[in-house]
Amino acid sequence: MKKLIPLLAALALATPLYAQPVTPPAVQSSAMSEGVVRKIDVANGKITLRHGPLVNLDMPPMTMVFRVQPPALLSGIKVGDKVKFHVEQIDGTYTVTAIQAAP
Repeated sequence: MKKLIPLLAALALATPLYAQPVTPPAVQSSAMSEGVVRKIDVANGKITLRHGPLVNLDMPPMTMVFRVQPPALLSGIKVGDKVKFHVEQIDGTYTVTAIQAAP
């Protein structure tokens, strides 16, 4: 029993035998996310999206308001649309920098 405890401790601290997939940073930074438009505030350049995971920001799915830069990206998008979009954190604000209707 005394020999078993150090063995179990070593196994608990050992590196796992399986590998986590690694997404290269360049792919993460340009990754498009999927979402559904819930609200559009053209006057303030904001959009509310119910979105899936934001891989480049390591953010889980949720509904939230984003700033849109440039605001012209909002043209052609309407509430209820399924979209693909890219978000970056700019000056501490989550900002949509690309958005398009999803097929």
